[in-house]
Amino acid sequence: MPAPKRRYESKYKPWIELQGRAIVGEGRANLLREIRDSSSIAKAAKKLDIPYRTAWEQLKHIKAAVGAPVVKTYRGGAKGGGGAKLTEEGERVLREYDMYEHYLGSLAADKDFWEALDMKISARNRISGVIEAIEKGEVAASVKIRVSTPAVITAVITKDAVDDLELKVGEEVEAVIKATEVMVSKE
Repeated sequence: MPAPKRRYESKYKPWIELQGRAIVGEGRANLLREIRDSSSIAKAAKKLDIPYRTAWEQLKHIKAAVGAPVVKTYRGGAKGGGGAKLTEEGERVLREYDMYEHYLGSLAADKDFWEALDMKISARNRISGVIEAIEKGEVAASVKIRVSTPAVITAVITKDAVDDLELKVGEEVEAVIKATEVMVSKE
């Protein structure tokens, strides 16, 4: 049975933190992108329609949160030549924010994710079994599930998913099968 059509759109406001201090949200990320693209704090502020002073204040907040400058400036002369560019730390902060934003955006747009979240999965795609073994790698984990039919299903899931579900050998679980992968659920 297909999941009912969603009535509402998913929206989110991502930000990244360091030790509980907000570093970058959408506005600051846009500022860093514009500085990177225009090589100028003044041009970035103008494009984003924020005061130049506000742009500098936001950069100071980011610097205070990460403990390092995120922008390096260059003085100009009578004929110009000044500018700004992101430091390595500024590039790292922006890259991490962009990865996080992309991940959240892909989840918000993923119909399969919302169907699984709502647990509207057909019974024919669920197989109960007992965990026989768990092998954790650096990123992924392999979970072997012995099912009542003489077979063992192996699901490759993230190590974090194993930890979040608190999976243990000998525990009863269900293998949730999609066309491209085997997931693990627990009641």
